[in-house]
Amino acid sequence: MMLLDFYAAHPFWVWLALGAAILAVEVALGSGWLLWPAASAAAVGLLTLVAPVSFAVAILAFAILTIASTLLARRYFPRSAVAAAGDINDNVGRLVGQEAQSVQAFQGGHGRISIDGKEWAAELEDGETLDAGVDVLVTGVTGGTRLRVRPAPR
Repeated sequence: MMLLDFYAAHPFWVWLALGAAILAVEVALGSGWLLWPAASAAAVGLLTLVAPVSFAVAILAFAILTIASTLLARRYFPRSAVAAAGDINDNVGRLVGQEAQSVQAFQGGHGRISIDGKEWAAELEDGETLDAGVDVLVTGVTGGTRLRVRPAPR
């Protein structure tokens, strides 16, 4: 009975806490889909702040807002568009397709390249040698952090 008494006295804070908890789970998982229920909980919190609504009406508003916002997000923010943009947290994968420069001669197909002032371990696609200072194109990632490169087209 204490929880219902607390809700009756402070519904805004209960909904705000629920939204924060859902947002924390979203941050931990990174799915993108829990943003809408978190925003819906915050909106219901604002609703309870400006208008005294019952617990049942608040739950119904939360459900309707969550469903509507999720469907609208699915419609206007399709996953394929997000996937095409790439993962901004993938600091190695974002280098694929960029031009770089070899900072040392490649021996046995292995060497180092420089992109944006940072050096990366790299390997040549054809496994041959390459002189220092040659422009290369990053074509992939192997072993998690080693970049696969080929000489850049002129």
